[in-house]
Amino acid sequence: MASVNRVILVGRAGKDIEIKITPAGLQIGNFSLATSENIKKGDNWEEKTEWHNIVLFGKQAEYAQEKILKGNMIYLEGKIQTRSWTGDDDVKRYKTEIVGSVVKNLSPKQEGDKHQPKPQSEPKPQTQQQQSKPQYQGGGGGDDDLPFAPFQPVSLF
Repeated sequence: MASVNRVILVGRAGKDIEIKITPAGLQIGNFSLATSENIKKGDNWEEKTEWHNIVLFGKQAEYAQEKILKGNMIYLEGKIQTRSWTGDDDVKRYKTEIVGSVVKNLSPKQEGDKHQPKPQSEPKPQTQQQQSKPQYQGGGGGDDDLPFAPFQPVSLF
């Protein structure tokens, strides 16, 4: 029988990523991720926060080091993994982690971030075909602000 070990989390980074480099040159990044949910207890709502240990390797760790700061909203895909080891006191210890395979920063860039925005290049002149296309202007939400034309029934007879 086949099984699936897949996790998708959306939450806030609990700390900046810590990077270690193996003797072979592989980057390993660790940080914590907090996810929250609201639970009703009697007449009151209570927020419950779950903390997850995240491990990233290679390019994902490099991306996280460049793009993720404590407090950023993060999208993460990965798998659950439990490691065990014997401590100096001969006690066996366990740690459950999420080994990330996809990580994305969902937070907008803020002033004062350690992340420097890419330099803006001069806008390219639009071709006549691009100029004739209607541009979506966005808006305040709702169905009237959809970036596509609403359905218009057409009579075939």
